[in-house]
Amino acid sequence: MQAASWSIEDMPAQDGRVAIVTGASSGIGLETARALAGKGAGVTLGVRDREKGNRAADAIRASHPGAQVAVQHLDLADLASVRAFADTFQGEHRRLDLLINNAGVMMCPFATTRDGFEIQFGTNHLGHFALTGHLLPLLRATGDSRVVNVSSLAHWRGNLDFDDINWQRRAYDSSQAYCDSKLANLLFTLQLAQKMEASGDNPMVTAAHPGWTRTDLQRHVWKYRFLGLFMGQDSAMGALPTLRAATDPDALPVDYYGPSGKKEMRGPPAAAGRSERARERSAAETLWRLSEELTGVSY
Repeated sequence: MQAASWSIEDMPAQDGRVAIVTGASSGIGLETARALAGKGAGVTLGVRDREKGNRAADAIRASHPGAQVAVQHLDLADLASVRAFADTFQGEHRRLDLLINNAGVMMCPFATTRDGFEIQFGTNHLGHFALTGHLLPLLRATGDSRVVNVSSLAHWRGNLDFDDINWQRRAYDSSQAYCDSKLANLLFTLQLAQKMEASGDNPMVTAAHPGWTRTDLQRHVWKYRFLGLFMGQDSAMGALPTLRAATDPDALPVDYYGPSGKKEMRGPPAAAGRSERARERSAAETLWRLSEELTGVSY
């Protein structure tokens, strides 16, 4: 797992494979989709803003003439949109090799999703939980399929309050809510991988984080935008851990990749560290039950 200088050149060919990348209209999602399409995969960009998605698809085709890229509307803050996306995709495709759960919101003011969930937990975790569940039949039917959940260094500060998951009783802390949602991504990875292993079934489930990468995700926090000019890496580098989690033939279930530089903020991808809370199977089980209850999606 510890290739010191893993890059896009190390990615195996993806010809004939089919991928979905959520949040692919900009940032690491766009660069992930660009790299996969460049290696021959057919890539669907799951985007909230179709116009931005079309521009992203054009940019990918400009980089890789002949790339197979499609744009489909997906609002992870709306469970009806998540179901509609999955239904449409499964009606048009016979396989799904890669599901990259990348989209997210970060440290935004308090808001709720269309279904009443706190916006960061609802978008970053529950939306992807529901999407993966809806697409699971297609993933199971595809040999060597994978799900990659994109987490964050912020998960180290995560501490989910299962009794107040939507911040109805506590004073809202946008930073803590973001950290909690990123912890949820890793607990979801842990539990889904365990279920797939128990059933002896596809998909394999891995995770990644981009370190400190300069993207529009940080638009709500000016100090991160400013410091990122000096401390962050560009989106193409930030996408490498996701790409390795998605394509490295040596990857194993629950493997977690991040930048290999100091404090995992920059550099080529390698094995990443995770907090003790991210390893708690009891928390993963509790989150799973709660997620099924809130989304109405049962695996």
